[in-house]
Amino acid sequence: MSVNIANPEGKLGILLPGLGAVATTVIAGVHAVNKGISKPIGSTTQMGTIRLGKRTENRSPLIKDFVPLYDLKNVVFGGWDLFEDNVYEAAVHAGVIDKTTLDQLKSELEQIKPMKAVFDKNYVKKLEGSYIKQADTKMQLAEALIQDIRDFKAKNSCERLAMVWCGSTEIYLEESDVHQTIEKFEEGLRNNDPNIAPSMIYAYAAIKEGVPYANGAPNLSADIPALVKLAKDNNVPICGKDFKTGQTLMKTIIAPGMKTRSLGIAGWFSTNILGNRDGEVLDDPDNFKTKEVSKLGVLEQILEPEKNPDLYKDLYHKVRINYYPPHGDNKEGWDNIDIFGWMGYKMQIKVDFLCRDSILAAPLVLDLALFLDLAARSNMSGVQEWLSFYFKSPQAKTKNLMSMHDIFKQEMKLKNTLRYLKGEELITHLGLDYED
Repeated sequence: MSVNIANPEGKLGILLPGLGAVATTVIAGVHAVNKGISKPIGSTTQMGTIRLGKRTENRSPLIKDFVPLYDLKNVVFGGWDLFEDNVYEAAVHAGVIDKTTLDQLKSELEQIKPMKAVFDKNYVKKLEGSYIKQADTKMQLAEALIQDIRDFKAKNSCERLAMVWCGSTEIYLEESDVHQTIEKFEEGLRNNDPNIAPSMIYAYAAIKEGVPYANGAPNLSADIPALVKLAKDNNVPICGKDFKTGQTLMKTIIAPGMKTRSLGIAGWFSTNILGNRDGEVLDDPDNFKTKEVSKLGVLEQILEPEKNPDLYKDLYHKVRINYYPPHGDNKEGWDNIDIFGWMGYKMQIKVDFLCRDSILAAPLVLDLALFLDLAARSNMSGVQEWLSFYFKSPQAKTKNLMSMHDIFKQEMKLKNTLRYLKGEELITHLGLDYED
């Protein structure tokens, strides 16, 4: 029996805190798709298929034809940034998309101008902003964001909204007392508690306004008890954290394969070279620690060394990120993996992933906005574990649950959720019938 899903009527507004390289690449890409200039490659919602029923039935529609997602032509974009540049100017500055292509989209992109950002240099020390909201308290900043959300929705005649954090990685924060209940959190907003970072203020504003929220950075953001409960109480779907793009994407592909074949891993050394704004921010040790914690947790969950001590108990895992301006947005992720097999004989795997950070992240932003909106129209609320597929450090429903990192299990959970919503039989591959 299918779930009652509200129809995707009217316009969907996608709000992006941080109109930098990732956000402008998303926006330009969607406009390029709508003008027939390019295809939405990398987007599961637009190009992915889903198998239904037995293999012999040959039913594998596009996901966008199977579940009622908003049509890209009905999507409008807005956001906040530290600088006053419109999206065309910001995209040119980011240097991800060639100017010839951007010029074909110039009239559309120039119309999208940022709202003043909530920003505090104490949380992102490497950046200086000139287009920033001023207020006496963090609660006033939250109220200003709520007003921005309302104004954007009215001005653009949007039926619904979704928000995806595309801003920078903030300094490392651990969960504290102010994060435990919404009463304590709101008191902390009024008292300018230093444990409340800007991304939390955006998350709070979104959830208070009933706007689904996804966190694309490793910041705590909405991954605190107060905001998780607020999301449940307000019937708002949320998810995060940290877009799974380059090096960690490769880890969640390779590590499950090694474990499945019971091959041992002695060491995994990872280094990144990145030159965009994200690389500059992560050049600060406090901000890097936030990213490091996100990246390091992946292998432990997948490999489960406590259950497989002969294979992974002594695994040495090291992650480095190096700011290298000449590379710009073209990130290089280099991995050396020391493995061992039958009779303990040693082998190595070397991976040199010369990727484009924003090109990999952009379709994830689009998918998350569309899937979160689907969740909202399906009356789903709180943490959406089925969207773990998109994150390095996915939120779990409760704190005592370990996050799932294996990308193949994540994909199964995502597609089975879609099957469930439409009343289709779940696929487990557990049957003995050749037709399963």
